[in-house]
Amino acid sequence: MMTSVDTDLIRVLSDPLRLQIVNLLAHETLCTTHLVAETGARQTNLSNHLKVLREAGIVDTEPCGRFTYYRLRPEVIASLAGGFAELAEAARDTAETGRRRSC
Repeated sequence: MMTSVDTDLIRVLSDPLRLQIVNLLAHETLCTTHLVAETGARQTNLSNHLKVLREAGIVDTEPCGRFTYYRLRPEVIASLAGGFAELAEAARDTAETGRRRSC
């Protein structure tokens, strides 16, 4: 059985600012104003990155008056972590059994 890690999700999270946003949202739900203050990014740049994260299904939005709060979807991160855990387990099995394809 081949292990699969979502490469599109990795591509989205490989951007340093998007990864910083995800790290911040792992600890609390924040609005754009908070994220601008925490990251030092400009609001328009931050909004573009948040759009990418929303479209990838990594964050959800929660309107609150004139603000929009962003919340990390932990099941998406857990799924990615699970894919890497399966990959690590397969590598362990390969190392322990010395399995290799003959030429």
